[in-house]
Amino acid sequence: MRGLRGRLLTAFVLLAAFSTVATAGLTYRQARGSILDRSQSALVTDFRVQLAALAPSLAWPADQAVLTRFLGRLTPRTRQAHVQLVQGAVRATGSAGVSAVPVPDGLRQRVRDQRSHASQRVVRDGVPWLVVGAPLTVTQPGETASARQAAVPVEVYLTASLHAEQADTAAVLDAARNGALPVALAATLLALLSARRVLLPVRDLGRAAHELADGRLDTEVKVVGKDELADLATTFNRSARVLESTVEELRSMEARARRFAADVSHELRTPLSVMTAVTDVLDEEARSMSGDAATAAALVGSETRRLVRLVEDLLEISRFDAGAAMLRRQDVVVSRRLQATLRARGWQDRVRTVLPQQDVRAQLDARRLDVIVANLVGNALRHGADPVSVTLAAVPHGGLVVEVADSGPGVPQEALPHLFDRFYKAEASRSRSEGSGLGLAIAQGNTRLHGGTLTAANRPEGGAVFTLCLPGGEKVGT
Repeated sequence: MRGLRGRLLTAFVLLAAFSTVATAGLTYRQARGSILDRSQSALVTDFRVQLAALAPSLAWPADQAVLTRFLGRLTPRTRQAHVQLVQGAVRATGSAGVSAVPVPDGLRQRVRDQRSHASQRVVRDGVPWLVVGAPLTVTQPGETASARQAAVPVEVYLTASLHAEQADTAAVLDAARNGALPVALAATLLALLSARRVLLPVRDLGRAAHELADGRLDTEVKVVGKDELADLATTFNRSARVLESTVEELRSMEARARRFAADVSHELRTPLSVMTAVTDVLDEEARSMSGDAATAAALVGSETRRLVRLVEDLLEISRFDAGAAMLRRQDVVVSRRLQATLRARGWQDRVRTVLPQQDVRAQLDARRLDVIVANLVGNALRHGADPVSVTLAAVPHGGLVVEVADSGPGVPQEALPHLFDRFYKAEASRSRSEGSGLGLAIAQGNTRLHGGTLTAANRPEGGAVFTLCLPGGEKVGT
């Protein structure tokens, strides 16, 4: 049975069943032994008392007539029984409405050889019987000891039914068996109540854990009682408060860091505009320079443009963080937009395009699509290997897919989950590159703004492939 509730219920019921069966078995065994032993002891004692009281009336010699008269006074009148008197070849029997049970040969032999009382319990047709044997020696006046020793005693055997005692023990067993069902029902009810008491706090903890996982860090669990579950609930609440405090602190630190980057980027725009104008002049004058001056002028221009791109990327990221990035959708012929992106950067000869024969149109932000594709292709050209390909396909039920693949060594497996993190570098030794380290993060932000997905993987034949999925594409005639 699945679930903690089912396991608790099963354990309680099995334990109750085992306890009931064990108790019933032990009770039956003890009751049966006690009832039979007590009845056997009473019968033997009563039999011996009667023999002792009636022995003086036994005449000698004990012929058939004498034994029959003695038997008439000895036969029990209150119990189903059978009495047998034997002296040598002379025998007398009497009963109270029952058929005789044969006297076991072993018991008869003990009575004759040991000349002492003996008893044995036997079962016949499923009914227990008690057989009691006793020797009765009649002493005549003036009889010598040797003669008394040699005299043949009268053997007296009592065979009594223990059917009533068996019925009593059966009644005890039936009572124990009939009591098993109420005990099982009571155990089931107890199990349900116990399971409810145990599982309610556990369910509350589970619900609170789910809410905590969903981001509701102010979740708390009601603490009831002073047991282990209450301690667990208290620990959970304390952990939730510590987690909430830590997350709030981290969010505050992240917000300050993003605000700082946005403020710095904003403040750098004006001096960078001046620096860009100066570098444009230097680029014009660099043609007439020579030696170190020309090299320095070219380096200043290159680094200034790189700084401008970094600031622009930081400003774009800050817009995503602030929720200020807006889409300006328009009807775009995607295949033409891709070709325009490659031409604008002089990549049309280095990148192979695989486009459908029919144009694919979609309602997209053309500038942001240009940024996504430019970042993906630029990343493939810088870190992959030729040939680099761009493939466009339309999804049958609406949407479009753009794949950018290269033929390089691919991306390390451990780096794939982090490629779209800000400033992440798949190669630790590559501390500096032409990019800002924000290109893929910006591409991911623009993709999500469109409601699409952007994923990275390694191709089986080698190289990395980035897959851009955007909604709303459809094929139209050329």
